[in-house]
Amino acid sequence: MPCLYITTNVNMEGVDTDPFYSEVTKTVASVVGRPQNLVMVVLKGSIEIVFGGNKEAAAYAEIVSMGGITKQVKRQLIATIGSILHSHFSIHPSRFILKVFDMQALPLPSKL
Repeated sequence: MPCLYITTNVNMEGVDTDPFYSEVTKTVASVVGRPQNLVMVVLKGSIEIVFGGNKEAAAYAEIVSMGGITKQVKRQLIATIGSILHSHFSIHPSRFILKVFDMQALPLPSKL
């Protein structure tokens, strides 16, 4: 079940975020290879973010998935989510950082 958590300094008050949620959910599901009904998206706006020494529109995101993350998938997620943020909230892709966690890639603790 992929979970995408996005924080941004863009003011979301009065913004219709439904089209964003719909597009980003479909994108994550398609890129990671999971059904849409298993994708969770959290969007937090109006957060203080300074990036590159200024407060222009920026976003930080984390995605956690249980498998399905390869180098190619990671690159595709960065590109497509960055593009979606740009089209919906005018956040330039160069002002977007995505941290990717693949729970399958983490070593399991020994039971010994």
